[in-house]
Order: sequence, then C-alpha cells, then structure tokens
Amino acid sequence: MSTAISPTAYNYKVVRQFAIMTVVWGILGMGLGVFIASQLVWPELNFDLPWTTFGRLRPLHTNLGIFAFVGCALFATSYYVVQRTCQTRLISDSLAAFTFWGWQAVIVGAIVTLPMGFTTTKEYAELEWPLAILLAIVWVTYGLVFFGTIVKRKTKHIYVGNWFYGAFIVVTAMLHIVNHASLPVSFFKSYSAYSGATDAMIQWWYGHNAVGFFLTTGFLGMMYYFVPKQAERPIYSYRLSIVHFWALITLYIWAGPHHLHYTALPDWAQSLGMAMSIILLAPSWGGMINGMMTLSGAWHKLRTDPILRFLVVSLAFYGMSTFEGPMMAIKTVNSLSHYTDWTIGHVHAGALGWVAMISIGAIYHMIPKLFGRAQMHSTGLINAHFWLATIGTVLYIASMWVNGITQGLMWRAINDDGTLTYSFVEALQASHPGFIVRALGGAFFASGMLFMAYNVYRTVRASDPAEAEAAAKIAVVGAH
Repeated sequence: MSTAISPTAYNYKVVRQFAIMTVVWGILGMGLGVFIASQLVWPELNFDLPWTTFGRLRPLHTNLGIFAFVGCALFATSYYVVQRTCQTRLISDSLAAFTFWGWQAVIVGAIVTLPMGFTTTKEYAELEWPLAILLAIVWVTYGLVFFGTIVKRKTKHIYVGNWFYGAFIVVTAMLHIVNHASLPVSFFKSYSAYSGATDAMIQWWYGHNAVGFFLTTGFLGMMYYFVPKQAERPIYSYRLSIVHFWALITLYIWAGPHHLHYTALPDWAQSLGMAMSIILLAPSWGGMINGMMTLSGAWHKLRTDPILRFLVVSLAFYGMSTFEGPMMAIKTVNSLSHYTDWTIGHVHAGALGWVAMISIGAIYHMIPKLFGRAQMHSTGLINAHFWLATIGTVLYIASMWVNGITQGLMWRAINDDGTLTYSFVEALQASHPGFIVRALGGAFFASGMLFMAYNVYRTVRASDPAEAEAAAKIAVVGAH
C-alpha cells in the first residue's frame, strides 16, 4: 500500500524550511527597520561607523523585508498551494532544495555586502552582479519546479491561485534579468548597461513591478487559496477572479513611470504611467472585494478566529493601499507627496498591512498542517500578535501621512519675494514627532513577530512531522 502512495505524497520538507525562515527573516528585517527608524530619532545610533549608517542599513532592511521575509513566504505558500491544488508532489525534491539553500545564500550575501557599501545604488536592486546572477539562477530553478509541478498535475483544472503565482514568477524573472544587465569592472562593482533617463525608466519599470508582481500578484495567489480555506467558504466569484487576473497583469506593468513625474522622462511616458495607475484601481478593488465577499455567511468567524482576522484585515489594507497609490500617481498630488514621508507611509501600508499580514495569516494556517498538529500552540498569542500588528501599522501609516503632508507644504512654501519660507532643517525638526511615532509603530509590529516565533517554536516542538507526511499521503489518495 505505502509503495503505491509514497510517490504522490507532498514534499512538505521544503515548505517547512521556507515557513520557518519566513519567521526568522521577518524578525531580523523588521528589527532592523525599527533600528534605522530609531536612528532618525536619535542620530547617535549611527555609532559613527560606516557600516552602521542609515544609508547602508536602509537597503539591507528593504532587502531583508522584501526578498528574505516576503520571498520565503512566497516560496513556502506557492510550493504548498501548487501541490495541494494539483494533487501531486513537486516535480523535483533536489531542485526544490536548491531553491531553498540558494535563496538563503543570496540573503546572506546581502547581509555581508550591503553594510560594506557594495551596491548598484538601484532601489530594490542593490545587489551587485555575482549575487544578482545567483538570484537569477535560483529564480529560474523555482520556475522550473513550479511549472513542472503544474504540468504533472493530477487535476484537469489549474486553480486561479496558481495563475497568480505563475505570473509573479515569470514577470519577476523578466524584471530582474533586464534591470540587472550591467558591465562588471570588479567582483563587487558594476555599471548599468543603460544610461540617463533610459536607466531611470528601466529601474522604475522594475521597481514598481517589484511591488506589482513580487509584492502583490504572488500574494493574491496566496489570498485566493488561504482566505477560502480559513473561512471554509468557496471564493465569492471565480469568474471575477479570472477577470481580476487578466486585468491586473495587463495594466500593472505600465505603471512604473509615475515614480518619475517632473523628471527628464518624456512627458507622454509620465502621463501614460499616471493613466495606467488610475485605471489599475478597478482590478485591484475587484480582487479585494472578491476576497472580502468570500466571507459572506462566515463573518461571525472573525470573533473567534484570529488567523482569519489577519487575512481579512490584510485585504482591507490592500484596498486602502491600492486606492492611495493611484491617487499619489496623479501629477498634482505627486508634486506634494513625492520625496516626502507620505511615500514611505504608502509603501508600509502595503508592506505591513497587506503583505506582512497576509503572510503571517498564511504561515499560521500552514504550520499546524506541516507539523502534524491540530492547531497552533496558543490562539491567545495569535490574538495578541494581531493587535500588535494592526496598532503598529496604523501608528506607522498615520505618522508618515502627517509628516509627508507637513514636509510637502513646508518645502513648497515661498515668501512674497520668491525665497523659501522654511529651511530644510526646519522641515526636519517639524518631522521629529512623527519619527518617534513611526519608530513606536514599527516596534509594535516587530514585537508581534517575537510572539509568533515563540508560538511557532512551541507548535513545532510538540509536532510529529511524520504524522503530517502521513496526512499528506492520505489527502492525495483520498482525492483519487
């Protein structure tokens, strides 16, 4: 009997590895975020050392947040979802293992090189060429594992969540490879293959779609699996989910120029980016409403299920962020908001409220199933984590909204004779209370991750992975 079953049992090992590292990198990335936020309140925390300055630690914070924490969450959930929805094991255990160890190697490389000042200087693409090449190799391998598993699926239908995961994998590969085209001059120094406004355009085509595909499309794949699963309700509208998919991937790729308003980029390209950003509101809200409406008849579960609360509140933040983004892309609004803390607030409304919260909910959903437990060690700790995350996100966003609008208004204020009313230092002084609240909000959010780590540790310690593997085998056999 077991010989007939074992070839089709799921590969939970690699999912477990990525799930655990999601929590580990989450703590390190967010902890570093709190530290550099504190540097803006107390500049002495730079310690007068080159490798602990804000300018070097900030890109490390974004890389740990995006590629380490978020990347591991995407690997973990996509490997989990594709196996369960295709009713088949990952196509290659060894290639899956390579993606895990290769991805951790890229992150360790970032931790070593970025504080030392080795950087391309490109936002979200700071890693120098040896690490960029390794990342590309790992990513292409990831694509082979994911799509290879879909090809050998036992089910006729490809579930919509896999469409989103698949699009995120393909487009991320394209963005990374094109934007990282460079001319190496030494082992840790290269120059972009592009120049001037072309370089800026390609960078923000990459930069905004790192948000659009790495930080949105993959997570919509997560939403379309984990929200119905946790709510124990079918997705509200499967037809809407398909329309949502095609509209989103058609429009998102064009939105990048809105980062380059009032620059040397041709005006038509700026206007195109603005128009596409505004139209993007429709598919974004279509997906958010589809997720929310899935709870029809299950809203009462929010009273007792903090995991579902994480997933639903993440959708609320997704809706808010995808309204705010198109609004900030309008040139007249952008002239006030750009280069201010409002942009930082918007990024973190998406990063903390949407991306981190849905990742946390998905990890809480998976951990018991991956480790053969009925549920997480403590529901109370999940509740505490939820409130720390929610309050922390609100403090962060609100303080940055106030700071951003204050900065924008102070920078554009002029006297009757045309001179500036305020110096830059005066705007900085006015921002100081907001910096304090932002650091506090970040500390709330990061402390919630410590609760999560303890909860996961206790759940794993009491676990029986062999039981989980057996359950996976039964699940596969039961499906046939």
